Order: sequence, then structure tokens, then C-alpha cells
Amino acid sequence: MIYLEDGRCSLSNNASENSLRPVTLGRKNWLFSDSQDGANASMIVYTMAEMAKAHGLHPYNYLKYLLDSRPGTDTSDAEFKDLAPWSEKARIECNKKSE
Repeated sequence: MIYLEDGRCSLSNNASENSLRPVTLGRKNWLFSDSQDGANASMIVYTMAEMAKAHGLHPYNYLKYLLDSRPGTDTSDAEFKDLAPWSEKARIECNKKSE
């Protein structure tokens, strides 16, 4: 999207900069990861939580949805698409009231 062609495009990038703030603040905590693999795993989970927030989902509910769904090795592309934070199925599952 180009601002000169579409006036809906924001001139500000505050939203993207604000989404990086928690990563920067948490950086000191990652200094104490036991290994490179542990640091990578932490960053993957952190990225998934931030993606959930960016799409209006509660991070805990989204991560629980992912872990409860745990796709197997025979997972189709359609099943993976249902796990994405922008999918309608994820939105419905993550917004259900806990029983």
C-alpha cells in the first residue's frame, strides 16, 4: 500500500514500533537462557504470543488452543491454516468462555 495512492495508509509506524517494545524489554531475560536452542524456543513462543495479540486474541487462550490442537505428522495445509492467529476457527476457539 502506498500512501500517495491510498489515503487510508498511516504515515506513522508507531503500531509496529510498539509491538517491538516488549521484545526489547525482555531481552535482558534471554541472557540467561541455558542454550541457543532454549533461547530460540523462547523466542518462538514469544513471537506466537505477540502474533495472537496483534490479531486480537488473548495470548494464553491462543497458546492453549495450539497445544490442545497439536497437529500430527499427517497434518494438511488446511489444518495448519486453522491454527493461524488470523483464522476464523482460532478466533472462535480462543474467544469461547471457559467452562
